[in-house]
Amino acid sequence: MSTYVKGLLQKELEKKFEAVGDFLVVDAKGVGGNDNNEMRGALKARGIRLAVVKNALMSRALEGLGKSSAKSLFASGPRAVAYGGDSIVDVAKELAGWGKKLEVVNIVGAFVDGAVLDGAGAKALSKMPSRPELQGMVVMLANSPGSRVAGAVSGPGGIIAGCVKGLVEKLEKEAA
Repeated sequence: MSTYVKGLLQKELEKKFEAVGDFLVVDAKGVGGNDNNEMRGALKARGIRLAVVKNALMSRALEGLGKSSAKSLFASGPRAVAYGGDSIVDVAKELAGWGKKLEVVNIVGAFVDGAVLDGAGAKALSKMPSRPELQGMVVMLANSPGSRVAGAVSGPGGIIAGCVKGLVEKLEKEAA
């Protein structure tokens, strides 16, 4: 491949990954054609993109984008980059699921918020709660004190109302 063509491909990779903040690096060597199509279709349905890249070109593109710390993820072997979805956690969960279905799919690492994670750290992302789950937890925690205050305020009032009702019934029986 000529230097000119490599430069064009590098610029294309820079353009593609310019807006991508977080990504997962996967080794998918040995995935069959049908499995590959099925996996890519399922990932695309979730808004996740999977791009097979040439390591040297991706390393140069990352250097051009100011993400040179991620070059270590492309040191050897064929690599694919997964990105998109709602968050990097969703991408990690999907690819960890595919790693269980297809044993040849291995998570090599991740680039998250400017930091490089190794394979174990990237797999740990798949065990984290997703953004909607975290939002639900925050809402639950925000509502918890309010519901406790409402219960504390209405609790004694209910007890007093029950006592007054019991007295009224008792006095009605005595009057009758």
